[in-house]
Amino acid sequence: MKRTTYLLLLALLVALPAPAQRIGVWSAAFYNLENLFDYEDDPSNPGDDEFLPTGAYQWTAEKYAQKLSNIANVIALLGRENCPGGPAVIGIAEVENERVLRDLIATEPAAEMGLKYIHYESPDRRGIDVALLYNPRLFRPMNSRTYRLTLPDDPAYVTRDQLLVSGMMAGEPVSIIVNHWPSRYGGAKSAPLREAAAALCRHIADSVIAANPASKVIIMGDLNDDPKDPSCAQVLGAVRKRSEVQPGGYFNTTWMLFDKGIGSLCYQDAWCLYDQQIVSANLLGKPENGLMFWRTEVFNRDFITTSEGKKKGYPLRSFNGQVWQNGYSDHFPTVSYYVKRIK
Repeated sequence: MKRTTYLLLLALLVALPAPAQRIGVWSAAFYNLENLFDYEDDPSNPGDDEFLPTGAYQWTAEKYAQKLSNIANVIALLGRENCPGGPAVIGIAEVENERVLRDLIATEPAAEMGLKYIHYESPDRRGIDVALLYNPRLFRPMNSRTYRLTLPDDPAYVTRDQLLVSGMMAGEPVSIIVNHWPSRYGGAKSAPLREAAAALCRHIADSVIAANPASKVIIMGDLNDDPKDPSCAQVLGAVRKRSEVQPGGYFNTTWMLFDKGIGSLCYQDAWCLYDQQIVSANLLGKPENGLMFWRTEVFNRDFITTSEGKKKGYPLRSFNGQVWQNGYSDHFPTVSYYVKRIK
């Protein structure tokens, strides 16, 4: 165990009353998989045309299998330094369909985790969706549904749905909202789209807590904005500091990382932290009072990082342009950790 991790856990233990000297740790991860398409044509989805053997990326069965293997290796390592069983849940983005999810969870070493998935098709024009992987030993889903972003002034607009999965984690009701907000294509004109997505996400989270005040909410996803941007800081209302969180409010656990210059991707040659994790106010407190947020990290390990050239330090993506480089994704995963007193 790393020294910093040890010291943080020691501080938590010291803060607990003498009879309660054991705490458990759970984790939740998010990973944008960057165009995880299968290699077969889906006539109903023109967005997959580039990812065919005859497409621009010459996407073959061999490349698909290698991409699955690479991503499975990352998933198998997420959170392990603090959680021996890995994450309880893993939100993912940019998956084409249910087939790629079945193939991913069956690929070693991720297959050893016994993961299951929850997925719904969304109307995105590129044909990509969000989904939730979960470890049934650590998270028990009770219900799930998606929410569609609609724009009254533009009824033809479509994007990824937001996925809500509610269940039990560490013996408590926890709801996960997985997001992939509209892209930055179009520059400043695209900001209102993400603000609309933020308003929808806030509505979902508030509705969960209104229905059951005991339910704890984890918002995760590729928000295509940084923590300080209006969509996140103002519309969603995810604040920078724990001390600023009001009852019924939300804390952006990734903001302090952003302040330190830590990012999850490079966009236009600048580090950004679009892959965020945000928690409801009732996840802030002491572990003797139930499941509580501990810390968040960007999983920026060396093996998924470009090691040389102009993009040294960037996430090692599958393609450099249209040249296959046997990488992983253009995003680093994020992992948040939660602690609870074990009686």
